[in-house]
Amino acid sequence: MSVLIKPIITEKMTADSELFNRYGFYVDPSANKLQIKEAVEATYGVSVEKVRTMNYGPNRRSRYTKTGIQHGKTNALKKAIVDVAEGDIIDFYSNL
Repeated sequence: MSVLIKPIITEKMTADSELFNRYGFYVDPSANKLQIKEAVEATYGVSVEKVRTMNYGPNRRSRYTKTGIQHGKTNALKKAIVDVAEGDIIDFYSNL
């Protein structure tokens, strides 16, 4: 089971990483904070000070088709905001 799914690369997270050494990740919904901390430290070789998590429920969607209205939901997801120790950096673009 992989704890880290993918990093969150948005304008806001890029600004937070430059100013406050905070990085965002989409993580496995069943992962806890200790597992997330260990996975980030093992993957990127940095020391993690703080982990904050948030669960997002699925969004409801409906669309109109020839057969009628179809209702559905998007996937639920979990985000983690990781504070890294001063002086450590995570470079997501290093292996492109």
